[in-house]
Amino acid sequence: MNIYPIEAGNFKLDGGAMFGVVPQSLWTRTNPADANNMIDIAARCMLIEDGDKLILVDTGMGNKQSDKFFGYYYQWGDHTIDRSLASHGFNRDDITDVFMTHLHFDHCGGSVQWNKNRTGYEPAFKNARYWSNKEHWQWATQPNRREKASFLSENILPLQESGQLQFITRENGVYQDNNELGFGIFFADGHTEKQMIPHISYKGKTIVFMADLLPTAGHLPIPFVMGYDTRPLLTLDEKELFLNTAADNEYYLWLEHDAHNPIITVKHTEKGVRLKEKFTLNEFFN
Repeated sequence: MNIYPIEAGNFKLDGGAMFGVVPQSLWTRTNPADANNMIDIAARCMLIEDGDKLILVDTGMGNKQSDKFFGYYYQWGDHTIDRSLASHGFNRDDITDVFMTHLHFDHCGGSVQWNKNRTGYEPAFKNARYWSNKEHWQWATQPNRREKASFLSENILPLQESGQLQFITRENGVYQDNNELGFGIFFADGHTEKQMIPHISYKGKTIVFMADLLPTAGHLPIPFVMGYDTRPLLTLDEKELFLNTAADNEYYLWLEHDAHNPIITVKHTEKGVRLKEKFTLNEFFN
């Protein structure tokens, strides 16, 4: 198995929204804000090469939205999925599976693109199966008013219409192995219904793709929960369960949204689970 980082594009979000009720004086210690209170955010996807499978985990915002839409997110840097795939010797047609942790636009927008004539939409990875789960799909296609702006129909419905959509069935408990894809999945409901957190066994290590369960290293304290979460009290319980397990088992946490700390480990302390080590991508893979 090989794992590659796929940088889908950096952007900025309001620091207050990213940390909810946590005072700015606390969260700016780890996530400094600019003059507009915006903090750096990454869309660091993961590519898993495992035998004849090439699995892309999340796809970032994509590029099909309007200039007005992207104007809200202050994109910076020159990362794109195509450039990142090419740097590892791949292209879109090589992808066999796209695993979507959840269907918020900053995680799945790159899954769909304009068709050739810009008259409609089509899957951006024509040879891939796209993976979600029925409970989250229903949540996204019949959105509550809180999340309606995050679930964009043009990112979602073309996948079903193409026939490329597949559903993972949640069994009993919060964690299960998935033989089809070759990794485990932790289900979390605090941020959104049935978010899926992949656990990948890699060269004797367990790498966990954190999606929005732990957006950045600055979110490690249990009460540091995003304002975007639909059930923040449930997130507290899910974070506590997961982070204790991560510290016990020495997991490597792949931070999708942390622009400056790609991979971290955690440890138990008197104050709870806290940062142990942080790694650049070069340090981890070389």
